[in-house]
Amino acid sequence: MPRLHVISASTRSVSAGRPFARWVADLAREQLGPLGFEITLVDLLEVGLPFLDEPEHPAEGRYVHRHTKEWSATIGGADAFVFVMPMYNGGFSAPLKNAIDFLHQEWQDKPVGLISYSAGASGGAPAVEMIRPVLGRVGLRPAERSLSVPGISGHIGPDLLFRPTHTLLADAGAVLSAVAAQLSAPQPASA
Repeated sequence: MPRLHVISASTRSVSAGRPFARWVADLAREQLGPLGFEITLVDLLEVGLPFLDEPEHPAEGRYVHRHTKEWSATIGGADAFVFVMPMYNGGFSAPLKNAIDFLHQEWQDKPVGLISYSAGASGGAPAVEMIRPVLGRVGLRPAERSLSVPGISGHIGPDLLFRPTHTLLADAGAVLSAVAAQLSAPQPASA
C-alpha cells in the first residue's frame, strides 16, 4: 500500500494553512484511498523540530537526537508527499526548509506535490519556484503540476473549514493525480 504524507508546513499557532492542509488530506483520502493509498496528515507545528542540531551531516544518517530519529521514521515511512506551504516574504518558510534539511536518504527518489497559498494575489507561486531546486538537491521529485491559492483567508469559513471552489477542487485533484502517477512511473537509470 503506497503511503502519502500531506505535510502542513506552517508552524504558526493560528494559520489558514492548517484547515487547508486538512482539506487536502481529506481530498487525498477520497481520491487516492480507493486506489490503495494510505494518507497521513503531518503538521510541522506538532512535529516541533528545533533548528537543525545534529552533529553530523544528514547524508550520514547517524542521528543522535530523538526528535530527528522520530522525524526520520515519519518521512522514511512515506512513499510520496504533498507539501501544503505558505509563502512568507516571497519565499517558502524556514520551518519547511529546516524540516527538509534534517534528513537526506529519507527523501530520496520520492515524488512530492507542491500546493502553496498566500494572503495576496500570487497564491505563493514564488515559494513553489524557490523550493524546487532545494527539493532536487535532496533527491525529491517534484510533480510538474502544482497549485497556488491566492487569498487563502477568504476560503476559510467561520467554522475554520476550508471552502474550495470547483476550480480549486479540480486543480488540487490534478496535483494528487500527478503525484500518484509519478509514484508508479518507472525512473530513468542514473548516469
